[in-house]
Amino acid sequence: MIVSKGVSLINIIKWSWVHIVWLLLFSGGIATLYYFNFLDIIIPWLPISVIGTAVAFFVGFKNNQAYDRMWEARKIWGGIINNSRTWGMQVDGYVTNKFNKNIPEEQLNEIKKRLIHRHIAWLYLHRRQLLIPSSWEHIKQKGLIAKKAVKHQKKFGIGLVEKEADELDLSKLISEKELDSLMTSKNISTQIINKQSQELTKLRDLDIIDDFRHIDLMQTLSTFYDLQGKNERIKKFPLPRQYANTSRYFVGIFLLLFPFSMIPELIAIGEVGFWLSIPITALVGWVYVMMELVGDYTENPFQGMANDIPMLSLCRTAEIDLREILKESNLPSAIKAKKNILM
Repeated sequence: MIVSKGVSLINIIKWSWVHIVWLLLFSGGIATLYYFNFLDIIIPWLPISVIGTAVAFFVGFKNNQAYDRMWEARKIWGGIINNSRTWGMQVDGYVTNKFNKNIPEEQLNEIKKRLIHRHIAWLYLHRRQLLIPSSWEHIKQKGLIAKKAVKHQKKFGIGLVEKEADELDLSKLISEKELDSLMTSKNISTQIINKQSQELTKLRDLDIIDDFRHIDLMQTLSTFYDLQGKNERIKKFPLPRQYANTSRYFVGIFLLLFPFSMIPELIAIGEVGFWLSIPITALVGWVYVMMELVGDYTENPFQGMANDIPMLSLCRTAEIDLREILKESNLPSAIKAKKNILM
């Protein structure tokens, strides 16, 4: 997530310089052909304006849907954080010796610690699962797109927090035996919540919690399943390809036809018009390309790039809150933004 007040023009140019270069070369080539009278085809403004308007509406619809996916993901993670705090509060308040006086305080504290630490592990493992690339994400493509995605991930994405992510030691949160059994699961996050449910059943059998508290805690676990499933839906179901890809073709058609209308109009002015036609045509084309790119890179909020949901930061926030509920003193540091990007 970009946390600066705005994105500088220099950074935008760095991100899109390849498109600026080819647009200038393409516009320059067409302008030269017109200037030396190798071309005399002039497309009227009416069809170009109609196509341009239609493309703008279509790309705008795509960008709106891409933003909805990103904002929904942020709301889901907000729900995860809020319900994580609820889970910590419930565990701390419900796991007592009110119903069973024979349970020593040390054992109760150990149960609380186990339930909360296991949930912290769920947070980080759920994040890790969401970062596994899907087939339609940029890093899974071929050629220049994949290379560019790898570069952006390293310099302006998850590469910025490699140290913080590597510091996470799951063996300090879950017992080694339990961790080994979980690692064989196809969906580790699902099995962790199920393990929480199994432990709650044992607590009910020991009369550490009553039926009401058991049901209340189980409802919170059910909420985590619901939120996890919503994140997985966004991750595993892409923006429909008929919208994602068709808009790219439409932008390409517009960029191909546009110079044959704009350039001859400007060249008619004279020598100055010739030199102005190249940057102006490239600028208009760049605007359409950027609209397409913004939507393209926003539609996947879990692909480890700068516009991602800051999952590691959110996980760390929840971890600190939960450890404070346990009255632990050795708290981890909050994740800080690097290069104005919070991951």
